[in-house]
Amino acid sequence: MGSTEEQQPTGKQRPTSRDVARLAGVSHTAVSFVFNGRAEGNLSPATQERIRQAAARLGYRPDPVARGLRRRRTAVIGLVTDEIASSPFAGRLLRGAMETAWDSEHLVLTVDSGGDPAKEDAAVAELLDRRVDGIIYAAFSLRRVRVPEGLHRTHSVLANCIPEDDSLPAVIPAERAGGRTAARLLLAEGHRRIAHIGGLDDIASVERLRGFRDALRAEGITVPKEWVVRTGGEISGGHEGALKLFDGVPADRRPTGVFCYNDRVAAGVLHAATRLGLSVPEDLSVVGYDDQEHMAAYLSPPLTTVALPHRAMGEAATRLLLDAIDTGKTPPATVRRLACPVISRASVGPAPIR
Repeated sequence: MGSTEEQQPTGKQRPTSRDVARLAGVSHTAVSFVFNGRAEGNLSPATQERIRQAAARLGYRPDPVARGLRRRRTAVIGLVTDEIASSPFAGRLLRGAMETAWDSEHLVLTVDSGGDPAKEDAAVAELLDRRVDGIIYAAFSLRRVRVPEGLHRTHSVLANCIPEDDSLPAVIPAERAGGRTAARLLLAEGHRRIAHIGGLDDIASVERLRGFRDALRAEGITVPKEWVVRTGGEISGGHEGALKLFDGVPADRRPTGVFCYNDRVAAGVLHAATRLGLSVPEDLSVVGYDDQEHMAAYLSPPLTTVALPHRAMGEAATRLLLDAIDTGKTPPATVRRLACPVISRASVGPAPIR
């Protein structure tokens, strides 16, 4: 006698969509609708659920290559970086991009050029040859970049950088707003004598300082020229800048709060404060910038800082790219600025009463 049970694939044979259709008691077309995002309006929710249950029982997964050929897509996006793979913030941006892509059933293929323009051009060309659906170009630090020509041959989005020719959409930190936020943290605690230490010859330095001045100006405060000390972006620069501002200066003539260009500079300021016998935050409040992993939270005291939104940049750039891929429409070549959130710890307190 013939069996009345459904026949299921045996051995190591990979289950097919036709196997799913037989087990669910539906047409092959119905299965195709479910796994190609066309079920809504074509199949009842109950039928869709029956198909998914059958697929789960069989261990069926759509063939990404076959599906890509039908859609003329590969479900892979490229991510070209300059030196980001060696930066302390790389993991956040890459995780944001990869997880957002994964949620949309895409993989991310990453290439680090080491900042070599020729290698960048070659990397983009190779990604195009591999038929990636689009490309994200990400930079180690916020700056204007020469865009590899190949980026104009596919959907492309920039992260943490701006194209020199303003030809592509970009997602960057709202640095000026971040500077305002840092200053307001100190103002909210009653500080009126506030200095700025650190800074490079780059977009971030200029924008953070502008925001810092904006916030103080709004309160009628003018920062003395000697209280803006540009000493670079390293721990040694923060230490040097703090000694200039505090060593041998009477308490009533020195700043009570310092906004630092980044967390490394802030670390140097904290070291100098300890050397000079200043207690943080009782005598001096310190605000950093970046929220650098494995540093900011482990300083003494733990550093209150303004975080760069690296993960959010990875997420936003990927969503923007996936939207362009899905709609086939090139997004406008505008710059989207993401908020830099405050990470409150223990280095900011009320202004000392003198």
